Amino acid sequence: METNNYSDDVIGRARVQDTPELEAYYKELEALGAGALWTVANDIEPWEPRANSVPMLWKYEDLRSLVLKSSELVTPEQAGRRVVYLINDKRKDVSAAVGWLYTGIQVTRPGESTSAHRHRASALRFIMEGSKGYTVVDGNKIMLEVNDFVITPNSAWHEHGVEEDGQTCIWQDGLDIPLVNALEANDYAVYDGKQPLVAPINHLPLSYSCAGLIPADKSWDKPYSPLFKYSWSKVYPALLDAQVVNHPDAFDGILMQYSNPLTGGHVMQTMGAAMQLLPAGFKGKAHKHTGSFVYQCAKGSGYTIINGQRFDWKERDIFCVPSWAWHEHHNASDTEDACLFNFNDLPVIEGLGLFQGRVYEENNGHQIIKNTP
Repeated sequence: METNNYSDDVIGRARVQDTPELEAYYKELEALGAGALWTVANDIEPWEPRANSVPMLWKYEDLRSLVLKSSELVTPEQAGRRVVYLINDKRKDVSAAVGWLYTGIQVTRPGESTSAHRHRASALRFIMEGSKGYTVVDGNKIMLEVNDFVITPNSAWHEHGVEEDGQTCIWQDGLDIPLVNALEANDYAVYDGKQPLVAPINHLPLSYSCAGLIPADKSWDKPYSPLFKYSWSKVYPALLDAQVVNHPDAFDGILMQYSNPLTGGHVMQTMGAAMQLLPAGFKGKAHKHTGSFVYQCAKGSGYTIINGQRFDWKERDIFCVPSWAWHEHHNASDTEDACLFNFNDLPVIEGLGLFQGRVYEENNGHQIIKNTP
């Protein structure tokens, strides 16, 4: 939607014309494992951030039957993790949904569980369907309900399952696998035997989610949130309360970040998450910023315009917004609110001082729709 005023002919940009002498020189450098910077400078140092990913939307109604079918074809033990993963058309080489983020949809039947395992990649879950699902993280068993957000920090032993008397659970997985692999730092291990429980069920969520209070007789020295589960039963009322005393942001409505209750910062070192409420009739204005985002509609319906493309979503649909892409969110209803969950790489972007943003100033802040996929 935006054009810049820059040209590769201006001072400071590489504009060397090839000659037979230069081509011979380049070959000499290549033979020694070297190269001339000016031959690649304009590509590796763009005028502004450049995303390798493209916007995409994954319709849950199209995927759900295939996700369930996987539970008829392979067991959790055979698959390791029985997941249908979502692939960006431009990130297939690294199995990413957008940027350096991975996401997938996992299904677990009543009575099923996975072996405990751990990996350097951080993980999170957003619960989509079912009842009496659970996760065990470093010996802490936590029960899961629809629209709960759950973290699995890197290197933590964890396993998942559904109680015998529960209903088949489906949840979205989010991991930073592509990032950790790019840094050549990933690994994977399986727990030898059964992971023992170290505390009562839901010990950590019940200890650290009480109205700003934290245990006075305990210390937490880990670099991630001790509040492993963020319950929808508390998150949605918090959004409604915030709406009472705050004007909706012009771009994101009522946006609330999931945070570490001890620091107020992101829940994990490499991935952050948030929930936003779009009031009835909300028409967000467009902006763009660095950082890759994966969204899931938790409530209601609407559409998001990304770089001039309109993507219509409803509950359980998943879509991505690449870094530095113009985007604006719209609630399709004039009577009901809509809620969008997202996870992102903002902890990395912000921690490295790479965050920047820009507001769309044309057309009263709204993009002109070019096409709808």
